[in-house]
Amino acid sequence: MPITFRPLTAATLLLAALAGCARLPGVVGGGAARGEGAALEGPVGLPPIPLVEGPLAVRVQYPAPNQSIATRDSNFIFGTVGNGRAALTINGHPARVAPNGAFLAFLPLPPRGNPRYELVATTARDTARLTVPIRIASFAPVAALPENGRLVVDSVSIVMPRGRPLLREDEAVRIAIRAPSNATVWVGWDGGLQMLAAQPASPYAFATEVLARSLQMGGTLFVARGADTLRFPIPRVELVDATLPPLVQLGNAAAVPDTDRVIIGRPVPAGTYKWLFMPGTIVEQTGRQEGFVRVRIDAQLEVWVDSASVVPLPTGTVLARRQAGNVTVVPAAEWVDVQIPMTSRAPYLLEQLPRRIVLTLYGTRQSVDLIRFLGNDTLVRMINWVPETSDRVRLDLELSQAPYGYLVFWEPGRMVLRLRRQPTIDPARPLAGLTLVVDPGHPPGGAAGPTGLLEPRVALDVSLRVKRLLEERGATVVMTRTTMDPVALGDRSVVARRANAHALLSIHLNAFGDGTNPFPNVGTSVLFFHPQSEPLSRDVQRQLVRRLGIRDLGIHYQNIAIGRTTWMPAIITEGLFLMVPEQEYAMRTEQGQEAYARAVVDGTVEYFRSLAR
Repeated sequence: MPITFRPLTAATLLLAALAGCARLPGVVGGGAARGEGAALEGPVGLPPIPLVEGPLAVRVQYPAPNQSIATRDSNFIFGTVGNGRAALTINGHPARVAPNGAFLAFLPLPPRGNPRYELVATTARDTARLTVPIRIASFAPVAALPENGRLVVDSVSIVMPRGRPLLREDEAVRIAIRAPSNATVWVGWDGGLQMLAAQPASPYAFATEVLARSLQMGGTLFVARGADTLRFPIPRVELVDATLPPLVQLGNAAAVPDTDRVIIGRPVPAGTYKWLFMPGTIVEQTGRQEGFVRVRIDAQLEVWVDSASVVPLPTGTVLARRQAGNVTVVPAAEWVDVQIPMTSRAPYLLEQLPRRIVLTLYGTRQSVDLIRFLGNDTLVRMINWVPETSDRVRLDLELSQAPYGYLVFWEPGRMVLRLRRQPTIDPARPLAGLTLVVDPGHPPGGAAGPTGLLEPRVALDVSLRVKRLLEERGATVVMTRTTMDPVALGDRSVVARRANAHALLSIHLNAFGDGTNPFPNVGTSVLFFHPQSEPLSRDVQRQLVRRLGIRDLGIHYQNIAIGRTTWMPAIITEGLFLMVPEQEYAMRTEQGQEAYARAVVDGTVEYFRSLAR
């Protein structure tokens, strides 16, 4: 591809090169995956937990001592007592103990005045105890705030500008707080004040919106009742020059030339991915708050980007008018390039539809009188262009097959949309000749089980089995890691694209956040982000449910970094929940790991066989 790439770290390149690792001994092998109605080869279901009758030793894996628990009333706790015949109580509540001594319980939080778990494990001959102190985050509801005595508010609930916000002068700034219903609440600033209205149906007892220009010198949030008055300072708000907004560059195209190093645009600060901008794109800055910068990408649309990806341009820099020219379609063996001559990089949005790609160019004018289709290639059958506004144009590409993958990159004087062809598949051996990347999820980070089994370890063990099974079916496999050394999240999709992989399979184990009752919510699921990954997600999820025999939690469109790659289908499998004793034990066994691996491979085979159909 005619692109200059920034090298990965030496460690990551070494990991990508270690594609030929030795096969694992002692596992069931061979056999192609079969269709939905056929019998499954290899292990099916999770192995039962054998009885362990060791000495009592109470250990809590979660929560850690003095850990802050972010939930209002109940939470899970898990660990081990070392003996499957033990009886266990936690703060007086009985908790089920698995045959290997592991436990998982969902209990009311301990009293806020004495936030600790008291665990007592007993057998006929022994007793063991453990105390685990915790901290409980402040989530006091409005009704719980006293309406007499000393004035108390929920300071954690305060909504106001943070850091060094940059806003337009007429922009509304939300101020809110939880406080007793009989309190009086207002915002004061130099030369004015504004009362906060009661919000009886809202989790915030009082709220209002103040114009940004009123807070140029900062302000104060007051809560008063009787002789008590509480004060909370509001930081200064900087104002954007509406006549000449400052220009910024998204990323540094010279320092970050790699196609995968995109700038993520979001509809709201810290929101989901929606736009993937090219580094070097120049836009107007119109706001800033809490680590994010708002930029205007055309006259009618503003989006948010991470402040770390914004490079200020010298004062007085003028945004040149973007002009796009006639389009040329250039075919190659594995892809088709749609080349668009342009005066500079444009913000854009690419949307996938069945047999269609819609490319929207923001802040851009275009008048097309010629579209050249070279080579009489039929992947792109037609391009329709629509000037939606005076500075926004939409290119609607009609395709002869469903979108499989794409790249957007910049060459001197033109923007290139590279559309990838579907691979040619042999229905008898659907994976033969394909390159597949297997990504063992984590480290850094990752879930843990009651007996201390770590997700990065399990993910690697399962991934090595997936690698072996894929290679037995004729695929070339690249691993993003083959050791327990950490690999940067962003580098994993880069490895896949540089390998020209036909799919990226990321293997994970699941976990819940604080406050979720695990017992009715445990199951298996697959995550995806771009539409071309949805069919692969469904096929793999179907096989996970068949093979593992646990609850079907479905597939999920989700804001996931590993799924951001656009050049191929990319999925994350969340096969089991490591915090559940039965599922953690299964992941310690060859049978459980092999069942997980075969499900992923069976689904991958079915997906590529469907392309042949």
